[in-house]
Amino acid sequence: MRYFIKLAYKGTNYHGWQSQPNASSVQETLGKAVSVVLNSDVNLMGAGRTDTGVHAKEMYAHFDFEKPFEIESIVHKLNSYLPKDIVVYAIIPVMDEAHARFDATKRTYEYHINSFKDAFLQDDSWYFHQKLDLEVMNAAAQLLFNYTDFQCFSKVNTDVNTFDCTIFDAYWIQENNKLIFTISANRFLRNMVRAIVGTLVNVGMRKITLDDFEAIIKGKNRDKAGFSVPAHGLYLTKIEYPYLKLEEGNTKYEVRNKK
Repeated sequence: MRYFIKLAYKGTNYHGWQSQPNASSVQETLGKAVSVVLNSDVNLMGAGRTDTGVHAKEMYAHFDFEKPFEIESIVHKLNSYLPKDIVVYAIIPVMDEAHARFDATKRTYEYHINSFKDAFLQDDSWYFHQKLDLEVMNAAAQLLFNYTDFQCFSKVNTDVNTFDCTIFDAYWIQENNKLIFTISANRFLRNMVRAIVGTLVNVGMRKITLDDFEAIIKGKNRDKAGFSVPAHGLYLTKIEYPYLKLEEGNTKYEVRNKK
């Protein structure tokens, strides 16, 4: 039997999602907790990888387990066992061929910039005191919809077959002293969101023009794009699957047949 597990985590104390030697990761920490609670070795496959220090308000992973168990009880036990910066929201029985990574059709990230120093946001938002032109940054963000090849925003040494991504949403809003960038796509390249934000910040400071921003995308050269903004301002906020729908009341999921 295959299960999806819905979780969230604050990434400050972790070297990203993926397990790695000699470093604490969310995958390792959660996998150990699931194995202990179910009293069996369990392997988790995540919906994607987040880098060191990146947060996730919504993340999915899947695991296989053949023995029946009481889901609500296991969720409660997991949250009692896990450290305070990881929370499990739900465990969802799905069809055996469901895949947390490959079946995701849309992922959404937010990047938070704090324009006024706040002692309580140091790990949760990037403090950037220089004035930014939000209007021109939104104009630049709209240009992303004209393209699918985002090699210019990808880490150079990355093993991918294509740099193509379909952008669904890209916009900035301001909430008091905080600027929030939201971007959704069918997939993201390594470091892509942080590089896009860094380049948009250069637009907002008037270091580059809208024409420059478009030329950077067309040029496909990471060296021409902006800096990579700090990881602690980045949040994975939503992952969508065509067969998974949250029912009314936000506690149970309807799982449709995978087509």
